[in-house]
Amino acid sequence: MLNLLQLFASGTSGTQQGSSTSYIILMVILVGVMYFVMIRPQKKKQKEDQEMRASLEIGDEIITIGGIVGRVVTIREEDLVIETGADRTKMKIQRWAVNTNVTKLEQHKKEVEAARQAAKDKRDSKKSAKEDKLENKEEPKVLTDKKTDD
Repeated sequence: MLNLLQLFASGTSGTQQGSSTSYIILMVILVGVMYFVMIRPQKKKQKEDQEMRASLEIGDEIITIGGIVGRVVTIREEDLVIETGADRTKMKIQRWAVNTNVTKLEQHKKEVEAARQAAKDKRDSKKSAKEDKLENKEEPKVLTDKKTDD
C-alpha cells in the first residue's frame, strides 16, 4: 500500500514540493474515508445503545450481554434489578450490561410492519383505482345498420 502511495505521489509531479503536497492530500482523503467507513458508524451505534439504556422502563423485558433474559423491576442510577425465570429470581445488574430491550424491539417491529402494510394498501388502492378507471371507460360504440327484408 505504501508503494502505491509513493508511486501516486511521485507520478503526479516532477518536483519535490508537488509530490509532498499530493502525498498530504492523499493521506487526508484516506483519513476521511476511514472516518466515514469505520468511526462514524461505530459512534452512531454507541449513541443508539446509550439511548436505549437510558429509556429503560419498569416492566420492559431485556436481554443482558451475558444472555440472561429478565423483566425490569427497579431502576437506579447505574444498576437495575430484574426478575428472571418462573420462580422470579431477582438479580441486580449494571445498566451497561443491557444488550437488547425486547419490549421496545417488538414494538418497533410492529410499527415497521404497520407502515409497510399501510404503504402496500396505498399502492393497492391506487392500482385498483387505476384499473377501475380503465374498466369504466366505455368502449366506442360502432353503429351498424341492420337491413331487414320486407
